[in-house]
Amino acid sequence: MTIFGVKPAIEALRAGLVTALAVSVRRRRGLTELLELADRCRVRLRRVDPAELDRLAGGAAHQGVVATVRALDTYAVADLVAVRTPALILVLDGIEDPRNLGAIARTVDAAGGSGLVVPERRAAPITGAAVKASAGALVHVPLAPVVNLPRALEELKAAGVWTIGLEAEADQSLYDLDLRLPSAFVIGGEGRGLHRLVRERCDWRAALPMRGRVSSLNVSVAAALALFEAVRQRSAAAPAG
Repeated sequence: MTIFGVKPAIEALRAGLVTALAVSVRRRRGLTELLELADRCRVRLRRVDPAELDRLAGGAAHQGVVATVRALDTYAVADLVAVRTPALILVLDGIEDPRNLGAIARTVDAAGGSGLVVPERRAAPITGAAVKASAGALVHVPLAPVVNLPRALEELKAAGVWTIGLEAEADQSLYDLDLRLPSAFVIGGEGRGLHRLVRERCDWRAALPMRGRVSSLNVSVAAALALFEAVRQRSAAAPAG
């Protein structure tokens, strides 16, 4: 896979994923950390002209840096449950925009989440665009690709994780749920929401209360609000000191 941008390349180097690195001959400033990491990781570095970088990045904005990385590690659903206690997982049901995938991954990392459950089909692919949108966080977030999302939800429930479908039409407010318990938020695709079989497997359906005239939020914003409500509840319940 090819990724582009200074921050994504730095995070991929930290994760030990980079196999080759190309840097613009015109880019000199702001690369100290990147170059030191590349040297420490013994990654082959080439200085190339901007036209070659444009070609390598497929025309995407690259900030003068393009990296070749090996495939990201993937995990089983059960592995995500064990990442942290209590579990805090995000399940994506048909998110197709790589920028939303990246933004969600960045929030999962920031919230200290357990990881992402993602469908193998009809979903945003793990690409350089997704990694860039995540500011590199996607290389650190545990990913569990699944063939059957409803079955994955059953697996989570069997492991003691409460599954919570986020839907604007739900009668239950997210803020009324006890998110100190092991939880998995299920987020539907852009414009479509949750598929019926996925919705039926959720223990709860919950909404984020809306006070304005707009009736819905971008999926990555909804994911962020849900994750950090869980963080807030858990932080408030943690013993002082």
